[in-house]
Amino acid sequence: MQLLKNSAVTALLIAGFLVAPAHAETPGVSGDKIVFGQSAAFEGPAGALGTGMNQGLMAAFTAANKAGGVNGRMLEIVKYDDGYEPDRAIENTKKLIDQDKVFSIIGAVGTPTSKATQPIATAAKVPFVGPFTGAGFLRDPANSNVINVRATYDQETETWIKHLTEDLGITKIAILYQDDGFGRVGLSGVNKALEKRGMKLVAEGNYQRNTTAVKTALLSIRKAEPEAVVMVGAYKPLAEFIKLSKKLKLDPVFVTISFVGSNALASELGDQGTGVVISQVVPFPWDKSIPLVANYTDDLKAYDSALEPGFVSLEGYMVGRLTIMALEKAGKDLTRENFLDAVYSTGKFDLGGATLEYGAGDNQGMGDVFLSVIQADGSFKSVEKLTK
Repeated sequence: MQLLKNSAVTALLIAGFLVAPAHAETPGVSGDKIVFGQSAAFEGPAGALGTGMNQGLMAAFTAANKAGGVNGRMLEIVKYDDGYEPDRAIENTKKLIDQDKVFSIIGAVGTPTSKATQPIATAAKVPFVGPFTGAGFLRDPANSNVINVRATYDQETETWIKHLTEDLGITKIAILYQDDGFGRVGLSGVNKALEKRGMKLVAEGNYQRNTTAVKTALLSIRKAEPEAVVMVGAYKPLAEFIKLSKKLKLDPVFVTISFVGSNALASELGDQGTGVVISQVVPFPWDKSIPLVANYTDDLKAYDSALEPGFVSLEGYMVGRLTIMALEKAGKDLTRENFLDAVYSTGKFDLGGATLEYGAGDNQGMGDVFLSVIQADGSFKSVEKLTK
C-alpha cells in the first residue's frame, strides 16, 4: 500500500514537471525576471552608439520595472562591449546565449557586427530585436526571429538623393563610405537612387572601420569638386572628414546617415557642424507634442537625470517599448516562440506618434525617414525640405 502511495506521489511529481509553466524551461525567464543580452560598441569611435541604445532601452525597462515589471517579472540587460568589431560580437553573442542563457538579443549596433551575429541567434532560435542598422539582410522574411524597428538604408539614401536633386537642384554628388558591409550597403543604395534619375557619382572615397584615416579619400573626392558629399559611417571619422574638408576649402552640402550618431557628430564638429544634414529614422527627440517623445523624455530623466535626449537613445527607447508591449501580449507563460508570435499576430504597435507594423513575411516595423540639420549652436532642426 505504501509502495502504491509513493508511486502515486512520484507520478504526480512527474506530471507536475510536465505541466510546469513554460517559463521554467525558457532561457532567460524565471518567476521574477526576464534577462536580455546586448553586444554593442560601448567604447571606441562608435562607442556613443551602443551607449545611447542601452540608455534608451534601460529608460524603457526601468519605467516598466518601477510599475511592477511585465506580468510580474523585472527586465534586465546583460551587456558586453564588442568595439564595433565582428569577431568580438560573435564571442559576446555566443556567451550571452550559451552561458548567460539570455531570453533575447536586443539592441545590437552595426551592420558588420549584426551580419556576424544574427545567424548565430537565428540558428539558436533566439529573438534578435531592434538592431541599430538599416541593412537589408535583416529584413529577409526567412529571418523571422529578427524584429526591426527602423527604416532601411536604401530608404534613407533614396531620401537623400530625392531632396538633394529636387530641393537644391544638385547634380554633382560624391560619397565617403566605411569600407565594410555597412558602407557598401550605403554605397549600393546611393547608386540605386542615382540610377533611377539617370545620374552617377562624380567621385567616391572610403576609410577603414574604427579609424579616422580619411585624408586619402578626401583628396580623391576633392578633385571632382562635388556640390554634395553623402557619407556612410560613424561620427568620429565623418567629423574628421568634414573638418579637413573645410580646411581645404571644400564646402559642399554634407549629408549623412542616421547610424552616424547625431548628438556625437554635432559634439565632435563643434562650430563646424552648421548645415550638416542627417537623415533620421525616429521622430524628433525634442518634440514633446508627440506622446512617445514626452514619455521618453520623462523616462530618460527618471533613469538618469544627467542624460540629454537624442536620436540614438530614442531609438533604443522605441525598441524597449515595443519589447515590453510584445511581452505583455505574450502573457505569463512566456516563451521565445510566443513572444515572436505576439509581434507578428498583433501586427500594429502604436507607440504614441510612431506606429510599427508587422505581419507574415514582414519584420520591418516602420519605414519613415526624416531630415534634420545641425544648427550653429549644435542643436538640430527638423526640416521637410532642404534650402541653400
